[in-house]
Formats: sequence, structure tokens, C-alpha cells
Amino acid sequence: MSTSPNILLIYTGGTIGMIKDFETGALIAFDFDELLLNIPELKQLDCTISTLSFKEPIDSSDMNVDMWKNLGDIINSNYENYDGFVVLHGSDTMSYTASAVSFMFENLAKPIIFTGSQLPIGDLRTDAKENLITAVQIAALREKGKPVITEVGLYFEYKLLRANRTTKINAEHFEAFQSLNYPSLIESGVHLKVNKAFLRKVNRRKKMVYHTHFDNSIVIIKMFPGINEDILRRIFSIDTIKGIILETYGSGNTTTKKWFTGIIFDAIKRGIPVVNVTQCAGGSVEMGKYSTSVALKKAGVISGKDITTEAAVAKLMYLLGENLPLKVLKTIYETSLRGEMLEN
Repeated sequence: MSTSPNILLIYTGGTIGMIKDFETGALIAFDFDELLLNIPELKQLDCTISTLSFKEPIDSSDMNVDMWKNLGDIINSNYENYDGFVVLHGSDTMSYTASAVSFMFENLAKPIIFTGSQLPIGDLRTDAKENLITAVQIAALREKGKPVITEVGLYFEYKLLRANRTTKINAEHFEAFQSLNYPSLIESGVHLKVNKAFLRKVNRRKKMVYHTHFDNSIVIIKMFPGINEDILRRIFSIDTIKGIILETYGSGNTTTKKWFTGIIFDAIKRGIPVVNVTQCAGGSVEMGKYSTSVALKKAGVISGKDITTEAAVAKLMYLLGENLPLKVLKTIYETSLRGEMLEN
């Protein structure tokens, strides 16, 4: 006889955890010890829910590498005791944190589902209840006694997306996130429609490996017409920078000015990895497709393919933390590790 799954609900902060004080009208932190009292619908789910909160819940704008590790440590230390995890997180930096967590857990065999909301849980028109209830339901989803989802997902407004494929695209609409380069994993309607062909497969013979070394000595440079040579030289010459992400035009194009390509060549010569990602919301980097990216390819710039900027940041920090030689880092970066980019 199968027992119902145990789900750990972790609150890091964010709008979803706020309710309105009826006396003052101000938003105050929700007491997650009283979760089932405030959302009785959760009792109808076929699972046992435990709750845990950051000691000091934060606005997601204050999220940082140390807090990624704090969250990862909570999941790792409870990994054997629970069948799935739901992380409540502010929406502004959710894609960054969820991407980082996906790199933390190699050979993940259980669901880690991120969710949040645009309106507080106590608001009359809130999206928080549906997001939370369905995220828990997805984390508890089983087939033949095994979890259906074995990756880090992000659930928002009726869709479960691969977390490291997501970007927040709207600050006001309930449909705040999109995954423009990868299909949704689950769609929520009258029934949960699972798109099995797009789920990550797990090798259950391999043990889960937990990684915590993130090196945040990186910078993002967004290309724009008229980018300033002097400023760029000064940024690239900072001796503490260990990695650079270039947000380029279209399919990976930049200015062809010699001073620019010279800066890139020099950085790579110094052993600094330079990653090329597109600043377009969807699509992929294809260096060499146009003459404006041939020089980057020759210089040894890393192709980010169709990775999001959020996942590119997390992946670069993760690989820098592994202290790899530049050539090895380039090869691994251009390989899909957690389904974050094209396989080939």
C-alpha cells in the first residue's frame, strides 16, 4: 500500500507570503504555521505538507549567492525525508534562483517546484492560492510510485515550465513568466496535462550530487548602438572579474569595430571566459552565421546557444566555482547540463 507523498514547503519571502492586516490595511508576513487554516483547500490534496521559512524572509530583489546556498542547504539536508519540494519566492529574481538551484542538484530525482504570485495571498483577487495549490499538487504527482517531475520547475498561471528556461516578462499580468525556447512541462486546466516528451529523464542508478560553489565575480555587458570604448576597456580591465556575459544582438552579433574585438581577444587570452547570449527574448546564438559574429567565434567566445540570461549567469557562476581550465569550461558550458540549452 503506497503512502501519500511528503512535501516540504519552503518560504523565502515575496508577495505570495503577505496578507493584509484588517486593522491597518498594511501587508504583513503570513504565518506559515497556520498554512492549512488559511488555505483549507490544501487538505484535499493527497499529500502531507510540512512548512519551513527563512529565519528572515527577504524581498527577492535582495537575493544573493549566500541565500542560494542557504536554500540549497535546506533542500539538501531534507532531501531523503521528503518526496518533493515547493519553494515560495518573490517573482522578480525567481528565474535566477531557480536556475541556480537546478545547477546545485546534479542527478536530481525529485521535484523542486518554484512558485510565487503577483498579488498577496490575502488579496481578494489573488493568484497566490491557485499557484500554491497546483505547485504542491505537481510536486506530489506520482506514477507507479515514482515522481513524475524530476527536475527544477517554475509554476505560474496554469503552466509548469523548466525553471532554467524561464524569464519574467511582465511585472503586472498574472502570466508573469515565459519559456520562449522550450515548451511547458505541465498545463493546468480541468486536468493536469503532462507533456511527458519534454520532461527530463532521471538515471535512478546515479546518486544525487550537491554543488554549492558559486563564484559571482562576473559581469553582464549588454550591447547597444554607440557603446563606449573607454568605459568598456575600464570594465574589462578590472582584475577581479573572472567571467563575462555578453548580451548581443539577434543571433549573437556585435559591433565589428577592431577596438571591441580586441578587448574580447585580450580578455580570453587572460583566461577570462566570455559567454555570448542573445538579448532577444527568444531564439538562439549562432556565431558565424553573420560576419558580425565571425570574429567572436575565432576569439574563442563561448556560445550560450538558446540559454536565458538568468540561466547563463547561474551556469557561469557554477562552473567558475568548479575551478576548471578555460578550455574545459568552454566545452562544458556549451553542453546542456540540466536541460538549460539545446542539446547539440
